[in-house]
Amino acid sequence: MTDLLIWTDLTVTQFWLLLAITITAGIVRGFSGFALSAIVMASAATFIPPVQLIPVCFWLELCASVLMARGGWQEADRGVVLGLVIGSAVGTPIGLALTISMPVATSKLVVLVLVIVLAVVQLAKVRFAFLATKAGLYTSGLAAGIVTGLASVGGMVVALYVLSQDAPARKMRAALVLFLFVSSATSMGYLLYFEVMTMTAVQRASVFALPTFIGVIIGQRMFIPRFEPFYRPFCLTLLTGLAVAGLIRTSLT
Repeated sequence: MTDLLIWTDLTVTQFWLLLAITITAGIVRGFSGFALSAIVMASAATFIPPVQLIPVCFWLELCASVLMARGGWQEADRGVVLGLVIGSAVGTPIGLALTISMPVATSKLVVLVLVIVLAVVQLAKVRFAFLATKAGLYTSGLAAGIVTGLASVGGMVVALYVLSQDAPARKMRAALVLFLFVSSATSMGYLLYFEVMTMTAVQRASVFALPTFIGVIIGQRMFIPRFEPFYRPFCLTLLTGLAVAGLIRTSLT
């Protein structure tokens, strides 16, 4: 156990908390197709700086995407995914530049507030006609990239875009899976360029990839037709609760 703590540069409490968080986030990701990074950021940003969590989330998202890529490729609207990926590639360096220039306390608050706002907007079933246009497609991708670089929750923005088109749950899930998988290629380059991808992040990801895998497999098995109508409100309610709890904890420290 001591070797794991040294390898991950975490305390005993932080290690077990992050283990529970990654398993839970994996389950939600396997079930819904998104929200892994958002859950990790909303939960762990209270004891690990967001700039350190972003590269860890990258590797965990990549692991989850590898497991889920086949279904995403078969069922997703690839034209929509391509537009989102292009926009995201432009927006990600903007978000990363903002992240590394902010104080840790400020970036924590930004991350948690972003999660709450995006979740509440989707829970309220707000739809914007602009998002159904080509301009809306690329704007959504751009916003997803900025939020990914800033808070690693770009999947939430993409989910908001898909929601505006009244897509079936299975198709929405597939689009999110494929987007997160394809966009990971550009994200890696930016993380290296901004020197956010550290050896500590790689070491942490190597340890927490397994619990993430286990969680994703559990979540995939839960994605059955009977539960599909409940997946979106479940994920968004969970995210809102985690982010609110994180804000309260941050304000008290």
